[in-house]
Amino acid sequence: MGGEISGEDGLTRAQYVALAAFRYELRRFLAFSETAAHGAGLPAQQHQALLVIAGFDGADQPTVGALAERLLIAPHTATELVARMVEAGLIDKIPSREDRRKMRLALTTKAESLLAALSAAHLEELKSLEPALTAALARLGRDQA
Repeated sequence: MGGEISGEDGLTRAQYVALAAFRYELRRFLAFSETAAHGAGLPAQQHQALLVIAGFDGADQPTVGALAERLLIAPHTATELVARMVEAGLIDKIPSREDRRKMRLALTTKAESLLAALSAAHLEELKSLEPALTAALARLGRDQA
């Protein structure tokens, strides 16, 4: 594989290199995130769920369906995840004001504390990865032109 790679997709070797570099930086961040969550005593998926709930950009707290959508998991999987998190004292289920059949999800004080510490560590990690991520994205943009 010496020269330019160009197939039906029309991508060059430089574009493949840029994509690979960007994916590597993303994986570095995800590996950091998983390790940090486990170090705090949380499975990675529970940490992600806490972040979805805390960072939900809606008029009200998220539902189980919204959580499933944001985590890219099946609704029944989200229901099981929520049950485990309620049992662990991380979230509360609150009946919706508009539709009592729907349950809204809210963080407990315990979860807020865990998430604050994890989020601070994640922001620091992102700051350290920012130059590499920015460079990889810029390279992709240059290579597209």
